[in-house]
Amino acid sequence: MTVTASASTARVVASAPDRAWRVATPLTPVGFYPRAGVIPAVVAVHDQTGTWDAVGRTRRLELSDGSSVVESLVRVEPDQVFVYELSRFTGLLGRLVSGGRAEWSYRSTITGRTRIDWTYSFFARPGRGAIVRGIVRFAWAPYMRRVLVGITREIERTA
Repeated sequence: MTVTASASTARVVASAPDRAWRVATPLTPVGFYPRAGVIPAVVAVHDQTGTWDAVGRTRRLELSDGSSVVESLVRVEPDQVFVYELSRFTGLLGRLVSGGRAEWSYRSTITGRTRIDWTYSFFARPGRGAIVRGIVRFAWAPYMRRVLVGITREIERTA
């Protein structure tokens, strides 16, 4: 699959990488991924196949517009990186994309903090590339920045 559109964001958090990873990686997305414009909130997690820390684990996210998406962990390197792929989108997004991929990395800074980088990529269905690029640029990229602020606050709150 060829990536149609990607967005990235990053923040530095007052925590060591191992601590940031242990707090952020297993977080339920409920409450951290609110509704924002055309983007629905994550309202529930279903069918999770274990703790969110091992390759092969899956879960289905229920969204506030009645749609859902399945996440599958494909790469996990504790304290450093985790990657999950998204599939089986339903609702409007299911008509626009065939899948997605999210990559999170945690790197120590020279001041002992952690830089968290998050990249999200979407794979558009044929003939839907321009629409997906527009949604990612004008809605998803700003949304990611907002979500990452909440997650880094949670890391610092629990540190």
